Amino acid sequence: MVAKTDWPVIARNVHGEPPKFFTQHEWDTIEAATARIYPTDDQPGAREAGVVNFIDLYLSGIDYIYASGDGSGFLQMSGRLADAWRERIGDMQAKYRDGIRELDGLAQENFKQDFKDLSEARQDGILELLSDQPKPGKVSLTTTAPLGSALQGVGDDGLDFFHALCLHTRQGMFCDPVYGGNKNRVGWDFIGFPGPKSLKDTLDCSYSVRDRYKLDMPWEEFVPYLKTNKA
Repeated sequence: MVAKTDWPVIARNVHGEPPKFFTQHEWDTIEAATARIYPTDDQPGAREAGVVNFIDLYLSGIDYIYASGDGSGFLQMSGRLADAWRERIGDMQAKYRDGIRELDGLAQENFKQDFKDLSEARQDGILELLSDQPKPGKVSLTTTAPLGSALQGVGDDGLDFFHALCLHTRQGMFCDPVYGGNKNRVGWDFIGFPGPKSLKDTLDCSYSVRDRYKLDMPWEEFVPYLKTNKA
């Protein structure tokens, strides 16, 4: 098997092009949905981060899966790995197209409009119907999350449309900008993460977060919900 370091690297533009997978209606629908997951308030949200662009590139095929180590382009897959990724992305494409139709179906059934044309409050209501869950309340840095949400995964295998959308929105909000999301680093700025200027800086160790580590911190401070009551 050829190591990834020996794969061809193809330079690809991740901004400023028409949608590669979504129709314009699908793009507008997903952009509206991601904007309810990370709304714009006094801080930039999913719209400003270009989350829909990140998702569109991911769903477009296998050209934007692996960025090269130095961030100069994307690795060109071939063989069985490429075939496996095509099948995986094909399944996710179908899941998104079906999900968008379901969003519009619920919106039409309840409000006689497509999802993208609804008010933000009504969009929230449709997402609640789709997920069969209430809209989450506000959280703060001192909020202790339940175990299930604290262990959110990073893979989309087996996820339904709604949970895949939530995962991809998080990824597009906070990914390295080389993948087409986190535009102008707004996601990193929002959480106070400096981030590397380019992926190359992570290879030659010119970028490090070691100075931000807090050493000798009790593990209970990281996972307070696992604390046991002490007698």
